[in-house]
Amino acid sequence: MIEYSFLRGLVWLVRIAAAIILLGSAASVIGSEQWWIRVWDFPRIQFAIALVLGGAFLWWFDRRAVRWLPLVMAICACWQFYRVFPYTPLAETEVSLADAANLTTSSCFSVLSFNVLQDNRDYPATIAMLERENPDVVLVLETDKAWLNALEPTLSNYPSRLSRALDNKYGIAFATRFPMREGRVQDLAEPDTPSVHATLDGPESFRIIGLHPRPPRPAQDTDERDAELVIAARHAAKQSVPVLAIGDFNDVAWSNTSSLFKRLGAFLDPRIGRGPFATFPADKTWLGWPLDHVFVTKEFLLEEIRVLENVGSDHRPIVARLCLAPQKAPTLNSEPVAPDGEDRSDAGGIIDEFERDSREHMIDGN
Repeated sequence: MIEYSFLRGLVWLVRIAAAIILLGSAASVIGSEQWWIRVWDFPRIQFAIALVLGGAFLWWFDRRAVRWLPLVMAICACWQFYRVFPYTPLAETEVSLADAANLTTSSCFSVLSFNVLQDNRDYPATIAMLERENPDVVLVLETDKAWLNALEPTLSNYPSRLSRALDNKYGIAFATRFPMREGRVQDLAEPDTPSVHATLDGPESFRIIGLHPRPPRPAQDTDERDAELVIAARHAAKQSVPVLAIGDFNDVAWSNTSSLFKRLGAFLDPRIGRGPFATFPADKTWLGWPLDHVFVTKEFLLEEIRVLENVGSDHRPIVARLCLAPQKAPTLNSEPVAPDGEDRSDAGGIIDEFERDSREHMIDGN
């Protein structure tokens, strides 16, 4: 009797969890900027696994129930897998490997992006990681004055640097060995949420964009985040040189917003066809989401991309070795998907919504 009661309780628990996941999955289809809707974009891999396991459990043990719930769960699991499928080794890659072009090592360089977590004070672990990886381009996020002071001996080895220390978890620091032109730290959408923009004279000249918009959370919808990504993508599309975009986007790679960013900026994603390369949360790899990104235009090839070990932050660093081959790479890479009329309409709507909210906040503030 106890065994039967436990099983019935477990069946009801799985039913409730399934209902929540199904409702969340349906909500994620809605084109809304509300934080409680957009957070459902993140755990699609976990949802797919949970729906398969839960559906199998109910099919086997929930004998008295109609079979529609496990079937709906299976359909939803297939849809969730479809959304994340490009970020599995089963999909075709977009960015080709550099060895296919027989490039010299002088055409290649390494780039590292890392959200240090402002409250994390394990400076030696981050410094040791940076000195071991020794990247040519470094973007460090959530840097307050204490973090910039701690990293100064390491970053001082880079001749070109930009930074803005903030204590709101949106400080930013950028360093590179390459000569830098037109470098600036700029708030694209929300005040005190800076991004980095610079032209680097590396193997070939290229533009770099470093981003860290704010995440969806209670009292923080995604209109500012989405507007920042649209503005950055439009900026990339106007460039006459190759563009590299990196940073913690606080958005998963498979979301509609990240996909729109890719199309508007004519970007390719080196993770497609290779894996999600999840970076957050650092201590729970089973719950990993790809929040830290490396997007490139078609002139880049890939030598490698890695997610590094946990060094005390809630994110793990992501590092890529890229090669610039403006003549060869476009013939080897996939052609970027051009934005269509719907994309431009969506982008315009995001900017209009952001500007409307900004005006309302200014009125309320006065």
